[in-house]
Amino acid sequence: MVREIQFRNISTFLNDINYPLAQSAAAEEFSDVTLVLSDGKANLGKLISETPNETFESARDIETALHNVLPRRAVGEPYQSEGDA
Repeated sequence: MVREIQFRNISTFLNDINYPLAQSAAAEEFSDVTLVLSDGKANLGKLISETPNETFESARDIETALHNVLPRRAVGEPYQSEGDA
């Protein structure tokens, strides 16, 4: 089953996971999740696998890591609010 979530809802989505979580386990857990970004879509598991983190201690850790691998336009225009992204 493929799941699809808006990037703006990522915090709520990730809060339902038990931590700590290894990067490889997180990438596998979210391999069926499509993340809807302001400039398209991306596979959440693939994005997580591109982070340098070996382990995530919290939802905030994953969210921060994602912000570091996403292009700036993926979360909205620079200097603009996230809006409906």
